[in-house]
Amino acid sequence: MPEQPPIGQGRALPRSLGYLMFASRWLQVPLYLGLIVAQAVYVWQFMTELWHLISSVFLHPATGDGTSAEVVVMLTVLALIDVVMISNLLIMVIIGGYETFVSRINLNDHPDEPEWLSHVNANVLKVKLATAIVGISSVHLLQTFIRARDVPNDKIMWQTIIHLAFVASAIGLALIDRMLAGSPAERTKPHL
Repeated sequence: MPEQPPIGQGRALPRSLGYLMFASRWLQVPLYLGLIVAQAVYVWQFMTELWHLISSVFLHPATGDGTSAEVVVMLTVLALIDVVMISNLLIMVIIGGYETFVSRINLNDHPDEPEWLSHVNANVLKVKLATAIVGISSVHLLQTFIRARDVPNDKIMWQTIIHLAFVASAIGLALIDRMLAGSPAERTKPHL
């Protein structure tokens, strides 16, 4: 049996390479910071949509295109909900992705800690993201149905098909997560 060289003699390169690969996870930090900037853009968009809602209801209640005020309010509120849901998706990716792939976020039982953060792993994150995408797609589809008389039938059909593909994907990911839940490799330790 060949002898292992002492540490520092011939074993430094693999260890250094391993540490370098492990440390490379920190290259994702600028990506998460960029998503925080995108979150700020969504806050701006939300405020803009909210201003349009206030403006259309209180300042300029008449619509020139024959659309009822109720439909305008409903579509604007759906646009606000859409922005909030996408913002929630960003939060899940930022916090969950950082916690899963970069470093633990030690909140020391902070009262505002999201419930799902204590048991986040890559599979849980995928299922949560898939269900968030289904929710966002539902809002877009509802907006299309509200404007159905102005939207071509083929566009409605394709949006419905794409939505159903999102639903099927979310169900598939949830089933896979459930099957893997019993696997020792997929269990996560609760935060201490």
